[in-house]
Amino acid sequence: QVQLAESGGGLVQAGGSLRLSCTVSGRTFSSHVMGWFRQAPGKEREFVAGIGWGGGRTDYADSVKGRFTISRDNTKNIVGLQMNSLKPEDTAVYYCAVVFSSGGDVPVAWYVYNYWGQGTQVTVSS
Repeated sequence: QVQLAESGGGLVQAGGSLRLSCTVSGRTFSSHVMGWFRQAPGKEREFVAGIGWGGGRTDYADSVKGRFTISRDNTKNIVGLQMNSLKPEDTAVYYCAVVFSSGGDVPVAWYVYNYWGQGTQVTVSS
């Protein structure tokens, strides 16, 4: 049984920063691609960022490039998302997810991922 737990969400003013963390347990963490997604009310779940098993490959949605940074610590089974220069349109529930068989690629389709956390709310006020 794989479990993912996000933390670090909250309320922040536009232009501010937040750091999300996702702790993974129950399975070898270092061999799998991790992703961050978000879902705003009335909208579909969308890809935010992903990171390869070794941390050398990262991918970002165009909307967050240059503002968000994904990272991972395989010794602690943690994947992080540093979010800077936040905008009101970044408001959403943020989820971390793991995919077991991606061939090393970072998938952007949410339905490819195998396990999900419960999500953490990020609210950016204008």
